[in-house]
Amino acid sequence: MAINTLNFLSVWGSGNQQQLKLFLNNLSITDVAILINNNQAQEADILNEINIHRAASTFKILDVNTQKRIISELPPYKTAELLNQLSADDRTAFLEYLPDKVINELIKTLNPEERKITLSLLGYPIDSVGRLMTPNYIAVKQHWTVLQVLKYIRRVGKQSETIDVIYVVNDQLELVDDLRIKEFLIVAIDTTVSQLMDNRFLALNVNDHQSVAAYAFKNNNRVALPVVNNKNILLGIVTIDDILWVAEEEYSEDMQKIGGTEALNEPYLEMPFWKLISKRATWLIVLFLGELLTASAMSFFEDEIKKVIVLNMLVPLIISSGGNSGSQAATLVIQAMAKGEVAISDAWQIFNRELKSGLVLGGLLGIVGFLRTYMWSFIEPNLYGTHTFLLALVTCFSVLGVVLWGTIMGAMLPLGLKRLKLDPATSSAPFVATLVDVVGIIIYFSVAYIFLKGTLL
Repeated sequence: MAINTLNFLSVWGSGNQQQLKLFLNNLSITDVAILINNNQAQEADILNEINIHRAASTFKILDVNTQKRIISELPPYKTAELLNQLSADDRTAFLEYLPDKVINELIKTLNPEERKITLSLLGYPIDSVGRLMTPNYIAVKQHWTVLQVLKYIRRVGKQSETIDVIYVVNDQLELVDDLRIKEFLIVAIDTTVSQLMDNRFLALNVNDHQSVAAYAFKNNNRVALPVVNNKNILLGIVTIDDILWVAEEEYSEDMQKIGGTEALNEPYLEMPFWKLISKRATWLIVLFLGELLTASAMSFFEDEIKKVIVLNMLVPLIISSGGNSGSQAATLVIQAMAKGEVAISDAWQIFNRELKSGLVLGGLLGIVGFLRTYMWSFIEPNLYGTHTFLLALVTCFSVLGVVLWGTIMGAMLPLGLKRLKLDPATSSAPFVATLVDVVGIIIYFSVAYIFLKGTLL
């Protein structure tokens, strides 16, 4: 790619526009996109110099902020040409990031048919399947022959998003079946569509969340799926390339939420500083307030801490084990939910599994904690005094209890949020750790009181 950049700058500097057009149109779409990303000062000029079909294909794979800059720099006629050339779903995906005033101005540049389609798509909820679908598909009738279907495909197929799947509708435009193109290519031309049908098809509802579409594609090995309304009227299709973009965006959002921030929705380096602060500050404040409960819990055991100062030394060891186990469980369950491997109905099974896991993991860490506390007394004999064995038992059973609590909390909290129709990813590792800290303090000092009552307490 470095060679392409150098060649581009050389051709650009020559001032030969014909040579520049030839150079750019000989590059692959991906190379043109990389060239735009590496030459921000000329990004609009690059897109302006290639033919409109390649320009639209390049534009759709650029990040949103680059798209915004290019649209603002292109001549009005080129902007209109580019937006009209984009498929309806790609155009809608771009427009939804813009302010309403800008959207209204850009929609005016569309031809009447494209304007009608775009306004229709923008009318669906954000993150719904309706925002992803394109109305460019091929639909045929049951009574048509294969010959009629093939003639129809030749006539309108160029405007379709894909011809891999042909959709069958009745006179009311209700979806009745979908057929792969190969079905029409391996039978006699006088075969009717109804003879090929098996009435088995999968469809998405226009109001479904985009994650539902991603799950459907993953589990059904499809390149495209039809989109219908509540009356089963075929409205459009969603293709696999759109779903791949959705999957990438949702993965990025979930990673950010698991890390304890709100979803950024913009590239990190291009997000305004104070907007970035606002995304991070909210959860930090919530987590900080949560940690204040930890301080309150410790103050409740102030007398015990004063009597046995060494108990305070073991707090980080005990509490961190619960936070770590809770974060592990939360991450595993959130990922399993995202992949469709578990649902709310599996809550009891998940609880039983994590209860056993918590006992085993807590037992293992408890033994390690016991050995660490007890054996350390041989290195520093005066550290724990004459009650080393009892303190080692406190460490062992406290770790067991805290890890068990952390594991169960980490596994069940995402399910609880899902039940409340909230995003499970918001039960991030820091959030789970904060909740576990508070209860962990109570568990630790309660165990200490039981074992040390009558001796140190």
